[in-house]
Amino acid sequence: MTKDTTCAWAMNHPLEREYHDAEWGVPVYDDRVLFEFITLEGAQAGLSWITILKKRDGYKHAFLDYDIEALSKLDEHNVEKIIENFDVVKHKGKIASVYGNARAAIELQKEYGSLSKALWQFVDGKPMVNAWTSMEQVPASTPESLAMSKFLKKKGFKFIGETICYAFMQATGMVNDHLVSCPCYKK
Repeated sequence: MTKDTTCAWAMNHPLEREYHDAEWGVPVYDDRVLFEFITLEGAQAGLSWITILKKRDGYKHAFLDYDIEALSKLDEHNVEKIIENFDVVKHKGKIASVYGNARAAIELQKEYGSLSKALWQFVDGKPMVNAWTSMEQVPASTPESLAMSKFLKKKGFKFIGETICYAFMQATGMVNDHLVSCPCYKK
């Protein structure tokens, strides 16, 4: 892959490039991985993605490898322990939201059979393939991400606005927002 054809956002740091080439835009159906991205995208709000990528291992350890069931049994009393012991964004609300989001995810699993089915419904179960030729064309949100955000908020999720939902949809392959010139576009 050459520098001039890969999505520009992934060219600033090797971690971004590795993430872009291996994960970003690849369809994810596993509930645990989807919950990881709900957590990471919520943590990223107001920050750069590279900040979150650098802290990704800290998040994995702090949040029990995204074991939704185990996380659903914890609450805000764990926030200080997380802040003191793990390399995560030190925002109490974002940390506490993980536990409430886990409880909400459990309810979606009960209602839909999986978190995956509940989330993929916003793209009719298959990736939406866009055909952007420049990064300026890529939207920050879409009607689908707004609908997902409203749905998740109604179900009790926090830190899940329409822009966060769109970044989540991009990350988990619900939309393919690689530029058409990017070698990852056709993967």
